[in-house]
Amino acid sequence: MAASALIIVATLSACQVRPLYGEASGSGASLADIGFSEAGDRVGQVVRNQLIFLVSGGQGEARVPQYMVQLQVISAYSDILDDEDAVGLQPGRVVVTGTYTMSRVSDGQVLKTGTRRATSLLDVSRQEFAELRSVRDAEDRAARDLAEVIRADLAIALAKEPPPQVTWQK
Repeated sequence: MAASALIIVATLSACQVRPLYGEASGSGASLADIGFSEAGDRVGQVVRNQLIFLVSGGQGEARVPQYMVQLQVISAYSDILDDEDAVGLQPGRVVVTGTYTMSRVSDGQVLKTGTRRATSLLDVSRQEFAELRSVRDAEDRAARDLAEVIRADLAIALAKEPPPQVTWQK
């Protein structure tokens, strides 16, 4: 009994748990130093704007980014059921996929690449405007969810970066 308790205590003492966005990790300050490529369409712009808001804490884009993220976003809408005779609301799905590459501006080294996707479900009306609006709302929801996931990926990559060397001058 005592031996198993000792093994558990030794195992737990080896664990290093720290907050991902904490001050000690340094990723909080580094996140604000990320710049993002221009968006190609409306959904891409929603993802880009949300990412800028999330990484900067609402302060806006980095004036002189230390890291650059090239981001491509694709949105696809599909009906879940193909029932032409159905009356009322039909279920649908919007999938927003983001492919990104983060690199260090100073030397161009690629730090992280990835592809993430977010799905948003919706009910589609037979009225044309209502259908367009529900698809647009679902795209916005999925785009914001995608930005959250990409932000977490970027924070993890920056947490692995060595802290910048500080040189003091008089």
